[in-house]
Amino acid sequence: MLPSPLQTFRAYEARHGLPHRFLSEVVLDGGDEGAWSRFERGELDGAGFVAAFGAECTTAGGQVDVAELLTEIAKGGGPFPVMLEALRRIRARGLRTAALTNNWALDDKVSMGDRHPDLGALFDVIVESAVEGIRKPDPRIYELVCSRLDVRPDESVFLDDLGVNLKPARALGMATIKVGEPDAALAELAVLLGFPLSGDGEPTNPPSAG
Repeated sequence: MLPSPLQTFRAYEARHGLPHRFLSEVVLDGGDEGAWSRFERGELDGAGFVAAFGAECTTAGGQVDVAELLTEIAKGGGPFPVMLEALRRIRARGLRTAALTNNWALDDKVSMGDRHPDLGALFDVIVESAVEGIRKPDPRIYELVCSRLDVRPDESVFLDDLGVNLKPARALGMATIKVGEPDAALAELAVLLGFPLSGDGEPTNPPSAG
């Protein structure tokens, strides 16, 4: 729905002479108890994260202005128009929609719906890691969003840009789509749903009834 922070990571690394994927590796190496994970679970405030993640980057051999990095991520842009249109079409068919996001709170506007009202209005349910205290890929957060949406996992389609977040969803029975380019992901979703999500055409090889 929104530009990935990974794009900001790569641009920051290139601009500051850091190795390619340096920031991603620091996040991965930190694991569940690393600064990034703790920030997304709401266990660190902004100042605490800046200090903790900066220290992890220093230990890994790089100097990162974490406050600058967060500012750049926040400026990453609003929702993709094609995704907004797809959501409108999905809801027009009577299907329920949910946003499941790993996020953090830098101010009183924790909710994605507060930050992006045009996007938040298109979801029946919004589940955010910083609010719930759990984050993807913890299976409990997928179960939570299904419960609030009142659907079984095997009645759901889950889209994410990270393979590690798709694995637990598949294990619970969800259909999954890895998002690289929005248009390609929506084409795949249209085939699963059996109706077009953009333009005037019909999806290729729509599934048969039942």
